[in-house]
Amino acid sequence: MYFVYILKSKLNNRYYIGHASNLDVRIERHNKGYVKSTKAYKPWELVYKEGYETKNDAYKREMQIKSYKGGEAFKRLVEN
Repeated sequence: MYFVYILKSKLNNRYYIGHASNLDVRIERHNKGYVKSTKAYKPWELVYKEGYETKNDAYKREMQIKSYKGGEAFKRLVEN
């Protein structure tokens, strides 16, 4: 199982979208500063996730979400 996830920075309300097979470990890595692109904005909280059978499906969905980041579709995801 693979997950597409959206994290929100508690520091400045930025969002990060990614995918991972082990969501708990991945979020822990973000919060410990092991991920270069998110290190400066920790701590992070999980605000959204979706499960997929394949890595390819998760990646496609991640790219779709990134394509409308900041738009109404993105807002609907993170507000639920």
